This record gives sequence, C-alpha cells and structure tokens, in this order.
Amino acid sequence: MNRGTIQVICGEGKGKTTAALGMGIEALMKNRSVIVIQFLKGCTGRGSFEIMKRLEPEMKIFRFEKCDGFFENLTKEEQDEERMNIRNGLNFARKVVSTGECDLLILDEILGILDQKIIEAEELVKLLQTKVDDMEIILTGKVFSKEMEPYVDSILEINHVKVDNTK
Repeated sequence: MNRGTIQVICGEGKGKTTAALGMGIEALMKNRSVIVIQFLKGCTGRGSFEIMKRLEPEMKIFRFEKCDGFFENLTKEEQDEERMNIRNGLNFARKVVSTGECDLLILDEILGILDQKIIEAEELVKLLQTKVDDMEIILTGKVFSKEMEPYVDSILEINHVKVDNTK
C-alpha cells in the first residue's frame, strides 16, 4: 500500500470487505492507525460485525445505521431514517478525512450509497479532495462509476466466475 493513495475495491464478486479489512490488518502490522466506516450493512446485530469488533481498539469500526435489513427492502420511513444515519456516517468520514485522524480509512460500501442515490458522485469527490496528503483511503462497493476514475489511484475489481466442471 502506498501512502496517500485512494483505492477502490468493487465488483459483483464476494470478498470486497474482506480484502479491504485484510489491507487494514496489514496496515496495523506496520503500526499504522485504521478506521473503518461501514455503510449499508445494517445495525450491529449481524454476526460479522461482532467478529470485526474483536479487532478493536487497534482497528476502529463504525456503523451509523440502525435498521438490520437491506436498504432497498426497508419501508419509505425506515429508508428516510437510514438516510439521516448514513449522513451522520458521512459527516464523521469528512471529519476523519479532513483531520487526518488515521493513516488508513476504509469506507466500506460507500459506492453502494452512490448506487442507491443517497449521495451524488460530486459529494464523494469533494470528500476525497479534502484528505490530508499521507492518508490512504479504500472505497468498496459493487458498482464503480467511471466518472470517479480521475480521483482514484487504483481499482481492484472482484468478479464471480462460474467454473464449468462438467468436462
């Protein structure tokens, strides 16, 4: 990992969050500070979050959403509430980015909130442009918008390939 880079991990395949967390653990082994902010993952009731929390206090992990369900399956009222919670998470991310509070910031599923039209690409670009020079940021999500390409240093695409074992 190069200091000061913005990396994207995207695609339809599984393992985007796992890859980002692996990079976070690698950063911890180099005595670097790591903050993870997760979006569209629901509340703390999911099992994976409990496992991830074991990495604290070395890796600080935050979720701001309150509903334990997928955003697209929530009622309109629940979605409105979650939009406010997601905004709180974004405000926290802005603070972390602008103050350089950590060496590595993982914004897990932030691309999903673009895809869900919770924020516009310009808002994410503005957040990325305020980062301190030596901070590294990792963005994850299924869909990566080509209009974001000029603002990132590398893109890792994870896809699921079906293997034909009938031969």
